[in-house]
Amino acid sequence: MTSAHAEPLPTSTAWYVPLARAIPALALAIVVTFSADHSARLGLVTLASFTLVAGAVLVTASVISPHKGVSRNLWITQGVVTVATAIAAFVATGGGQAYFVFLLTAFAAITGFIELYLGLRSRGRDASSRDWVFVGALTALLALIVLLVPPGFSQPYTGPDGIDRELTASIVVVGLLGAYWAILGVYLVIAAFSLKWSNKDHDSVAAAVQQKED
Repeated sequence: MTSAHAEPLPTSTAWYVPLARAIPALALAIVVTFSADHSARLGLVTLASFTLVAGAVLVTASVISPHKGVSRNLWITQGVVTVATAIAAFVATGGGQAYFVFLLTAFAAITGFIELYLGLRSRGRDASSRDWVFVGALTALLALIVLLVPPGFSQPYTGPDGIDRELTASIVVVGLLGAYWAILGVYLVIAAFSLKWSNKDHDSVAAAVQQKED
């Protein structure tokens, strides 16, 4: 049984790292929500924008981190894969639905499982482990759900304004991506401030212990 006065777990991640990852996710969730264009081109442009910023944050945070070892190498790998996704999306924004789905699922599957593994590997040793498990599982789940959308899906429907419209695979996939960013962004904002407050608690406990020993 854990004592009510147990020392908070240390963290290898600065609180502003998840916040920096949250900002582009929330911004692009808004873009997708209010955009009438849910084409594969929009999906590739927004995916490129998100992965460029998120990848840069991960690589920078990993390189300057004083922590060494397997976890740091995996974070760098995840960052490099994320930046590579941005480059692949930017150079072929007109690649079409098949290319968009391939790139999105490859990115989500690889980075999702890396982050999920890092979270499970760090359980009980790092205060951020639960956040990594959630984000990794959410990202891997995105890859699975996107793969389940039939490539040629097309469903005509009549909107509330009486105008005939068509729900296509690209609309569904871009919508799923927007929903993913909304959930991810909100969660990472909460995680960032939880880490900030946790770090303050950790410092307070450490100071109290040091004072008691003195």
